[in-house]
Amino acid sequence: MALFAIFQTTSFLTLLSLRTYQSEVLAERLPLTPVSLKVSTNSTRQSLHLQWTVHNLPYHQELKMVFQIQISRIETSNVIWVGNYSTTVKWNQVLHWSWESELPLECATHFVRIKSVVDDAKFPEPNFWSNWSSWEEVSVQDSFGPGILFVFPKDKLVEEGSNVTICYVSRNIQNNVSCYLEGKQIHGEQLDPHVTAFNLNSVPFIRNKGTNIYCEASQGNVSEDIKGIVLFVSKVLEEPKDFSCEAEDFKTLHCTWDPGTDTALGWSKQPSQSYTLFESFSGEKKLCTHKNWCNWQITQDSQETYNFTLIAENYLRKRSVNILFNLTHRVYLMNPFSVNFENVNATNAIMTWKVHSMRNNFTYLCQIELHGEGKMMQQYNVSIKVNGEYFLSELEPATEYMARVRCADASHFWKWSEWSGQNFTTLEAAPSEAPDVWRIVSLEPGNHTVTLFWKPLSKLHANGKILFYNVVVENLDKPSSSELHSIPAPANSTKLILDRCSYQICVIANNSVGASPASVIVISADPENKEVEEERIAGTEGGFSLSWKPQPGDVIGYVVDWCDHTQDVLSGFQWKNVGPNTTSTVISTDAFRPGVRYDFRIYGLSTKRIACLLEKKTGYSQELAPSDNPHVLVDTLTSHSFTLSWKDYSTESQPGFIQGYHVYLKSKARQCHPRFEKAVLSDGSECCKYKIDNPEEKALIVDNLKPESFYEFFITPFTSAGEGPSATFTKVTTPDEHSSMLIHILLPMVFCVLLIMVMCYLKSQWIKETCYPDIPDPYKSSILSLIKFKENPHLIIMNVSDCIPDAIEVVSKPEGTKIQFLGTRKSLTETELTKPNYLYLLPTEKNHSGSGPVPCICFENLTYNQAASDSASCGHVPVSPKAPSMLGLMTSPENVLKALEKNYMNSLGEIPAGETSLNYVSQLASPMFGDKDSLPTNPVEPPHSSEYKMQMAVSLHLALPPPTENSSLSSITLLDPGERYC
Repeated sequence: MALFAIFQTTSFLTLLSLRTYQSEVLAERLPLTPVSLKVSTNSTRQSLHLQWTVHNLPYHQELKMVFQIQISRIETSNVIWVGNYSTTVKWNQVLHWSWESELPLECATHFVRIKSVVDDAKFPEPNFWSNWSSWEEVSVQDSFGPGILFVFPKDKLVEEGSNVTICYVSRNIQNNVSCYLEGKQIHGEQLDPHVTAFNLNSVPFIRNKGTNIYCEASQGNVSEDIKGIVLFVSKVLEEPKDFSCEAEDFKTLHCTWDPGTDTALGWSKQPSQSYTLFESFSGEKKLCTHKNWCNWQITQDSQETYNFTLIAENYLRKRSVNILFNLTHRVYLMNPFSVNFENVNATNAIMTWKVHSMRNNFTYLCQIELHGEGKMMQQYNVSIKVNGEYFLSELEPATEYMARVRCADASHFWKWSEWSGQNFTTLEAAPSEAPDVWRIVSLEPGNHTVTLFWKPLSKLHANGKILFYNVVVENLDKPSSSELHSIPAPANSTKLILDRCSYQICVIANNSVGASPASVIVISADPENKEVEEERIAGTEGGFSLSWKPQPGDVIGYVVDWCDHTQDVLSGFQWKNVGPNTTSTVISTDAFRPGVRYDFRIYGLSTKRIACLLEKKTGYSQELAPSDNPHVLVDTLTSHSFTLSWKDYSTESQPGFIQGYHVYLKSKARQCHPRFEKAVLSDGSECCKYKIDNPEEKALIVDNLKPESFYEFFITPFTSAGEGPSATFTKVTTPDEHSSMLIHILLPMVFCVLLIMVMCYLKSQWIKETCYPDIPDPYKSSILSLIKFKENPHLIIMNVSDCIPDAIEVVSKPEGTKIQFLGTRKSLTETELTKPNYLYLLPTEKNHSGSGPVPCICFENLTYNQAASDSASCGHVPVSPKAPSMLGLMTSPENVLKALEKNYMNSLGEIPAGETSLNYVSQLASPMFGDKDSLPTNPVEPPHSSEYKMQMAVSLHLALPPPTENSSLSSITLLDPGERYC
């Protein structure tokens, strides 16, 4: 113990003396001043680099010192930054320190100075700061070269959201300088007459090729120089996300991550960020060649725990993430393979697959999914060693399935492998459900027309492809009589014509395996045809809500059918079955369209499967305004009213229930008539409006109007959704009152005249034959064929082979026309004649006596006097009653003909021009006695031989031969008009 105490005391004294010595030595040299200060610049990083040394530092001594650095700009008195730098200083050591400036170094001159203080525990307090070193000036403007305007910094690279300071240097202070960022002018702070700085805060990322900034120097309106820079703004380097490593086969670790936004810029100013994988336990490092994944080879040693650090780095920033894991807990298996299906039938199948081998006694957990019709139907988990197998049951027949499998480590679950799958199809089976059947029955004379409908079976119940439908029609009144109709699929209806018996109809669906259960419906022999009133209903967006009264008695259900009101029943017919305890339903379907009317019928089904109509309903899912307006006719137009009618307008095809009509009326007076009210149209014009609430009322009398006034009208229907389309007004002008009365008078007169004209036209032939029959052309008669014209043969115009004249009628020529009598050629003027005289030729037979009455023919015809047209006379030749001797007597008709022929030829030259005329001579075989004006009431019957005979024409101026001695007075007698005897 004494020895130890002596050693301790000796050591203490030695250290104390040494400390005292050092203090005495250093006390004389403190404080230590920095010397040899040098400042250099880095324009790319906009930084000042300082280096200096410390003199008077003891040899082989290390001291902790603090250096205070001061930086001024433009002037030494303008200190912009002061900071401390602490470090351990060795003897004769050159110290380095850098400072980065916000303002580009080219924009201003900088000044730097430094002082120091010892901050070491080996020296007692207090410590004193050294003196400042001299100011070190830093200026780079001398290296600009020629030019007027300069902009800095050049090609600066910053991150998005950073604050950046730029400046321009103008050597000509007289210039006006304007600067622009992407075309937008910016304003800055003037540091001195030559320099102006601009502070850009939170600079955005605009494009990979950088942001354009330029300045323009001008004097007056003349531009002298333009200079610009490109500011490269990079996306901020992100920390890698979702960094993970996993093994597939215990040979390779596959590491992945999400790199985030790429920070690369154009022109290779900044390349994409790089990634390095570092494992701390092994100390190994690997530079990854991909941006989002990297493989690490597993060594054969016993290392199972790994600690990875992923380092992301670019020109501006560095980021890193770390993970620690056990290799056996990060097993990610490869996909299963050889997926197959065995023993596939209608409802079952066996699925088999294989997995990649890992280690001995490795257990796999596999998951199986069964998909059908685009959705997952079943999911199972199973543990296996190498090969997998699973029995799939409860499958649907004739259905295509897709089964897939994936596996993972059953001991330490990390994640599932990728899926491996295959498709398969089960076999068909007989249909499992009867078709849904309904019908429409139409009664016709003597039979029923049944249109049968059925819905296709769903895939769940068809169990395969339906090939055909069997329709069995059984006569219930004659059980032995039945018919089978086979309807090929995909038909869903058929038409049956049945007599007035009761029938049972069965519909059966068939596929390649078998037949479905039968769907039965019964058609009664006397179906109920009671009248059911149709009820209007209103639909909604959800469809039609229907309700009905329950049918008395036992029912097995209800059927609601519907169709489009305007289309063929076969194209849109639908129905819905409702349970027996339900008296309401909602019919909703995407097929319902706005503006379309649908008809609904509700039936009750009895226990005998006979349908009874209960109710009818009709309505629109959404009513629309009418699609068209009626065609209006204007009737009964008077001076004070007119009638509008549109009876041909159909309301059935409209997109809504027509509730009535709006009648719009305009007039110059702008005053509404009774029953009309004022209204404003869509164009802002005013008119009068009348509302008709009854849709069946399709006529309107507009009265209380003014004569000779101008009116306009327009009629449109309306529904609950609004009026019909806008149209132009029709113009009507009322007539005056007098014209109306005149029309009432003229119209009947015109009608009567037209009626008479029509009657005359229809009876024209009868009138012609009655009033003015056709005149026979004497020139075409054969009576004058006996007369030979020698001077003018063309005057021979008639040829009669056998003609016996009965009488000759001579009519006096009016207006002084000369008439030459037979034999004497004596002329009488018409002024001397007051009455026409008649000349009768009386045939006398040789065996007749002069005293007894004989048959004779007296013919008078005022029409067939050719001279009448010229003289306007009655057509009779007047003969003086006082000149009977002027007529010669002829004993026979033959002599008369001869005399006529002779005297006719002799008298042709004596007839004045234009006075030739012919009289018609008839051989009417009808005897007449007594006076012509007073015929006997009982005329003597003519002889049997009397008949119409050939006729002849005699010239009015024909000269009869003078009487001879052989002539008989009884043959030709001149009679007074008042004494006509036969």
